[in-house]
This record gives sequence, C-alpha cells and structure tokens, in this order.
Amino acid sequence: MFLLRLLALTAALCAAADTKESILALDKQWSDAIVKGDTATLEKLLADDLVYAHATGIVDTKASYIAKIKERRQIYKSFEQRNPTVNLYKDSAVTFSWVRVTGTNQAGAFDDKIMLIHFWVRHNNAWRLAGHQTTKVDKLP
Repeated sequence: MFLLRLLALTAALCAAADTKESILALDKQWSDAIVKGDTATLEKLLADDLVYAHATGIVDTKASYIAKIKERRQIYKSFEQRNPTVNLYKDSAVTFSWVRVTGTNQAGAFDDKIMLIHFWVRHNNAWRLAGHQTTKVDKLP
C-alpha cells in the first residue's frame, strides 16, 4: 500500500513538473508572438474573454489587443524575461516574472521594466491566456 501511494505521489509530481514546463513554454510562445507580430499564434493562445491590462493603465480585450498588433499601433522590439515562476491550480496557472520590454505604442517609444503576471486557464483540454497584468518597476532583480 505504501509503495502504491509513493508511486501515485511520484506520478503527480512528475505531471506537475511537466505542466509547469508546458506553461512556461506557452509564456515563451506568447512573448515570441508579440515580438514577431504573429497574430495567428496570439489568436490561438489568448482566451476569448481575455482581460489584458497594460502598465500604462490601458485595458484591452482579445480583439482590441490583436487589432493593435495587426495595425502596428503596438510594436514590441524586445522582450527579456527574468526569473519566471509558475503556480498551478486545478485548471489554471499563474506565472510571475520580471521583464524588460522595448517598443512603440500610442504614446511613442518605450523601454520599460515591469513585473508581469499571467493567468492561464485550461479549457477544452487547451491552455489559454485569460489574464495579463503588468506593473512598471524602478529596477529588475
């Protein structure tokens, strides 16, 4: 009986580690897509009911955010992520990281240091980004 419990625990820990790696890979796909302006990938990654809150205070929906990328009103030149972590829940995950991001938007050129939080949900056996929140910080750790 002990051995069975140990095997089940080991399997659960391995599954959690695999899921964390999958979420980090999705975060990387998202950051690669924004830098490349790859709206097809964003269409797949973003939840239909996405809440996308920028450090500027502007809040976008999936449609309005993708339109900004398509129309080149939001252009990312670089995205350097540091110390990403993942917390898993039943059908959701939260990622947290520190980022330096450069580009241009409606206010002009930016070179920001931010704290990034992503909220991922599993829906119909696929992970989707349902929440994005950034906050400007003075320095990165």
